[in-house]
Amino acid sequence: MALKQKVKIVEVGLRDGLQNESTTLSIDQRFQLLKKLLDAGIRNLEIGAYVSPKWVPQMAGTEQLVKKYHQSVSALQQKKINASVLVPNDEGMHKAIETGIKEIAVFISSTETFSQKNINCSIAESLMRVKSVMTLAKKNKIKVRGYLSVCFGCPYEGKVSEAKVVELAQKLYKMGCYEVSIGDTIGIANPIQVERLFKKLKKVIPTTKLAGHFHDTRGLALTNILSAYKLGVKTFDSSIAGLGGCPYAKGASGNVSTEDVVNMFEQLNINTGLDINKLVSANIWLSGFITHELQSKVSRALKEQNS
Repeated sequence: MALKQKVKIVEVGLRDGLQNESTTLSIDQRFQLLKKLLDAGIRNLEIGAYVSPKWVPQMAGTEQLVKKYHQSVSALQQKKINASVLVPNDEGMHKAIETGIKEIAVFISSTETFSQKNINCSIAESLMRVKSVMTLAKKNKIKVRGYLSVCFGCPYEGKVSEAKVVELAQKLYKMGCYEVSIGDTIGIANPIQVERLFKKLKKVIPTTKLAGHFHDTRGLALTNILSAYKLGVKTFDSSIAGLGGCPYAKGASGNVSTEDVVNMFEQLNINTGLDINKLVSANIWLSGFITHELQSKVSRALKEQNS
């Protein structure tokens, strides 16, 4: 039976995943991973971040990585790929312009404390930064994707106001973000909460402009993704091998693994356009560099099955 009802997977392992790992991969290693992801069918992905290497050493050399991407991936193939870089401010935006990237990502927090701990500014100040970045992006015809973090729970403030989440998501959308990713940054959400929040969000933002970003700290990421999917959300962020975590929340494990998301959807006859076996191969390759066990149930099962 032909797969139907396609979903879009946004691969965040090279940025959101690696920046929260204790292991720092070299530029060449990151490029090898990039090629493996593209070979597996990934067409929407973050390459890195234009942030200070002092604060995020894992993202050092993003400019060189973007340059290798432009030099090594044909122009024809690049037209079919949405490759983005995270940009926190005008300085990062100027780097994005210089390196010729066609898409960037911006981010804000849903709570004041997390905003201060994460990017050392208030929510209002972060919105001003986004507005400035957005102005430069529009002038240079660069697409902008927005991230909204700790939408379901904050490690400092606990419960998060759903009204605040909706308000901030709407602001990002009205500023010009073509898509707003709703983040369960510490992996605390449950399906009922997901359904309740996305029902409110879809009243002010089309579901085609919303994405779900779930961490699997408590093992509910796939269930949460399915809950959002049933409400019409068709875009989900994931990280190869479940790379990542949250340095501001003790015990917060990585993003939901790309392999597990792909496996779930394709078991349900929902097309992702990705090759599960090539994703598992990328997982096996990564395991030679990452010092802890990689998080992906389907990869673990397939490796054991083929051993």
